[in-house]
Amino acid sequence: MSSDATVDDHRIETADQLRELVGDPLPRVRDKVRTSLHELDRDWIAASPFCVVSTSDALGRCDSSPKGDPAGFVKVLDDTTLAVPERRGNKRVDGYLNVLENPHAGLIFLVPGRGDTLRVNGRARLVSDAPWFDDMEVKGHRPVLALVLDVEEVFFHCAKAFMRSKLWHPATWDPMAVGSRPEIAKALERPEDSVEELERYYGEQYSTGLY
Repeated sequence: MSSDATVDDHRIETADQLRELVGDPLPRVRDKVRTSLHELDRDWIAASPFCVVSTSDALGRCDSSPKGDPAGFVKVLDDTTLAVPERRGNKRVDGYLNVLENPHAGLIFLVPGRGDTLRVNGRARLVSDAPWFDDMEVKGHRPVLALVLDVEEVFFHCAKAFMRSKLWHPATWDPMAVGSRPEIAKALERPEDSVEELERYYGEQYSTGLY
């Protein structure tokens, strides 16, 4: 029997099957979802320099895109509205193309050193300018655009994934366990360039061109 057949034999296809396997959440976990931002949510977003924006297109094909800037880069417009600035990048805009087809998005906000995270889900739209773009300026550069999220769900997520992975423990870090960014680019993206050229590209000038 093939491994695929073995996997399919144990496929979970209904909510009842899933609940039988993992059980039901405690009431305090089930009921912790809120529909607007609390002061503690605002504090967390103000302290967060990094979030992941997840989207899907009309066919359900997914994208998760990291976003980062100085802490507090995501602007809280009011208790039910957030704005995520877009900076210069590779112009793929996969997530934004998804939003044009399916206006829903999920955000996870990280605070370095903390295991718990803040999750925010809602309806998303894109805007090319707004009066508050000036407040999102970094090093003299306003955002290219912004993703505006109307909050539908917000809650804190427990720290167990970070505890299990020891993500914030420097002793567990091994950045040389995988190929360098120039080596990956050479193998998969820019085979016509030499590793030396790619090392220069991803060197000091790469960080100076962020904005």
